Amino acid sequence: MTKIGIILGSTRPGRNGEAVAKWVLELASQRTDAEFELVDLLDYKLPHLDEAIPPSMAQYTQPHTIEWAAKIASFDGFVMVTPEYNHSTSGALKNAIDFLFAEWNNKAVGFVGYGSVGGARAIESLRLVVGELMMADVRAAVTLSLATDFVNYSQFTPGAHQAAALSTVLDQVVAWSTALAPVRAASVSA
Repeated sequence: MTKIGIILGSTRPGRNGEAVAKWVLELASQRTDAEFELVDLLDYKLPHLDEAIPPSMAQYTQPHTIEWAAKIASFDGFVMVTPEYNHSTSGALKNAIDFLFAEWNNKAVGFVGYGSVGGARAIESLRLVVGELMMADVRAAVTLSLATDFVNYSQFTPGAHQAAALSTVLDQVVAWSTALAPVRAASVSA
């Protein structure tokens, strides 16, 4: 069964992302075409990147990196839930991505963003990053506006249309994750 990690990309106290990620997991868990798991960056306590050797060499020395690598390696694809800070993603999510290389390769990724313009700029900046990691980012995305999908910019109340947008993202992530399985298998055996 295809395994998709839903990465909660904010570690900020009082973060809106927790409610968003739980909503993604709730809707995703109703599907039968993949298994879904919430991956909260808070659970990994990653410091600023502290590996001396570049991640592309896969010579991790820090216990937190080894744990993070094992978790990411266990998935076939991802949905990244990202806030938008200063026209980009959170530093915590970018740092978590930068810790690894091969564990991301040949996997699909979709995005659920939230912010003043729905997290659209954070999603666009992440598309550049994941391309370098040989990930296949899907076209569809969910963009949640703090003005219309949250009450008082803090209580998550997504518009009804957002469930359909999420369904499209999940359809694409599962399809591409499945399609890339032979590529991942070939890279492991090479």
